[in-house]
Amino acid sequence: MTLTELRALLDKKVKAAAESNFSVKLENIVAEVPPKTELGDLAFPVAFELAKQIKQQTGEKANPRAIGETLKAAIEGVPGVARVEVAGAGYLNIFFDRAEFLSQNIKHAPAAPAERAKVCIEHTSVNPNKAAHIGHVRNSVLGDTFARILTATGKSVEIQNYIDNTGVQVADVVVGFLYLEGRDLASVKALDAELTASGKRFDHYCWDLYARVGQEFQTNESLRERRAEVLHALEEGGNPTAEFADFVATRNVECILETMERLSIYYDLLPRESEILHLHFWDKAFEKMKQLGVVRFESEGKHAGCWVMPFEEHSGTDEHEADKILVRSNGTVTYTGKDIAYQMWKLGILGLDFNYRPFRNDAGGDVWITTSEEGVATHPKFGGGEKIYNVIDTRQSYPQEIVKKGVAAISPERGLSASVHLSYEMVALSPSAAEELGFKLSDDDRKRTFIEMSGRKGLGVKADDLIDRLEANAYAEVASRHPDESEDEKRHIAHQLAIGALRYFLLKFTRTTVIVFDFKEALSFEGETGCFCQYSAVRANSIFRKLAEKGESIDSLLPNLADSKNVNEVFAGEGGNEIWALIALASRLEETLQQAASANEPAILAKYTFNLARAFNLFYHNHKIIAEADETRRAVLVSAAHFASRSLKAALADLGIEVPAKM
Repeated sequence: MTLTELRALLDKKVKAAAESNFSVKLENIVAEVPPKTELGDLAFPVAFELAKQIKQQTGEKANPRAIGETLKAAIEGVPGVARVEVAGAGYLNIFFDRAEFLSQNIKHAPAAPAERAKVCIEHTSVNPNKAAHIGHVRNSVLGDTFARILTATGKSVEIQNYIDNTGVQVADVVVGFLYLEGRDLASVKALDAELTASGKRFDHYCWDLYARVGQEFQTNESLRERRAEVLHALEEGGNPTAEFADFVATRNVECILETMERLSIYYDLLPRESEILHLHFWDKAFEKMKQLGVVRFESEGKHAGCWVMPFEEHSGTDEHEADKILVRSNGTVTYTGKDIAYQMWKLGILGLDFNYRPFRNDAGGDVWITTSEEGVATHPKFGGGEKIYNVIDTRQSYPQEIVKKGVAAISPERGLSASVHLSYEMVALSPSAAEELGFKLSDDDRKRTFIEMSGRKGLGVKADDLIDRLEANAYAEVASRHPDESEDEKRHIAHQLAIGALRYFLLKFTRTTVIVFDFKEALSFEGETGCFCQYSAVRANSIFRKLAEKGESIDSLLPNLADSKNVNEVFAGEGGNEIWALIALASRLEETLQQAASANEPAILAKYTFNLARAFNLFYHNHKIIAEADETRRAVLVSAAHFASRSLKAALADLGIEVPAKM
């Protein structure tokens, strides 16, 4: 019986006892993990809640400790429970049968949940006008990790990367190619081939061009007028400018996906904004909204001629008023309006679908893209999720709220809970990291806590440059530790360390925390870092490698766990509580994943992973695992290492972090 199954059985027993003895129906039972295993494995403060409800129902005071004694009698004898104690004023402390738990769980990891409800996660969604930057990396790592967490908790997850190929950012780069550089489509294709042949990147070239265009816009009014013309042509489609922009956007998407593949981030579908426009998704959504009275036409005031979402929140606040506009007075649709139509499609309530074609195949499988053309007849079923998660930064919180409320107004049966905004704060650089990446800082800059970035001003860090620098730093460390290793292996390990360091650094902070990235801190082998967690997993692997060299395995040691009396004596003896604490912590991975999924917070899993790695390292230092002479104790020690290794590697995999062969 797994920890989750045992907890569910205890909950059931407590609820039944509360109803039969006190006529109180409990909806949820709160459980706490005591700070020390000596105090128990679970603590239920349920007696206090029962006393409160009894007084509400009868008007009479009830003694929580007496209630606890009644519940204790109901729980004693539950399989897997060694004893129950009533502590303090009425806490119910549960002690598991350690030997029984070990024997039942040593061979098998918890089975995957049977539930396979579909959810959709949209993340990355980089404007396809230039290379991805460090902020996009945080978005993508958060989205990818949350997708892994939901998959581990039994969801069927579809990952979407929205491509805004008709927006102003793409228009700006097209303006740069057409009017600053005087290129046509054939010239840009030749440039792309030339860059590729020389080992350079098209999206990196566009990065610099976008910054140049931004500078030129400040003084060149005629160029700004060109932008409006180009943007109109992109939205209209079916013209040479739109064809030009399609090539630029598609090449940038291909490059961005290559960057994300370096981080082990993959996608199922790339929905494009051009199809939302050309397949009339908005028109269908707009008609529904007008029929239901969800939108209102403004005939006077500053929004005269616009269709708006008439929510009262923030009314009169200039900062948010524009976000309520779905159709401008000139008839163009806002981002918020298009997002509502897209969200309706994701939930399967729009009544229209895209056309699809294969885009590429990578290590994550087939990636599909939407198309304005006929598309292929046979394709996976996309969209139609029961819940939708959008990974978008905190600056978009209010527009996301409008989208959520708009969809809920259209489909009350799905409600507000169907749309979840996974918001996150920005990523900045420490002054030392900024200088390492080539930024020229003033003395005042060096005194600042962090350096902010701006892609339009050219003050940004390309994701590839960040990864390259991390890999170079990791390679220097690997080469010094393993000079005789092959060049390919050194670079492979350096890549694993670099990606592990980056992903963990971006995940260990809660989503609402501003991250100040620092190379030295991220790549440290000590403290709360990805490298430390990887190091602990490598150490755990070394135990089983040494065991195999002796011709032994976890299976061959299982007979030594057969006598539960001897096993429990090991747990009761010197260091037994520490050994059990490691097993108990390792057994809480499933519970931790559920918590991270419920709270929409990957940092919960990251913190658990570090705590498990730290607990294993202490265990490794304090016990002679392979050399232990007592056969039962040796089997228990190896079993504890097995529990820790299994959960640590699974947790790292859910964080998207690989375990190297050596450190």
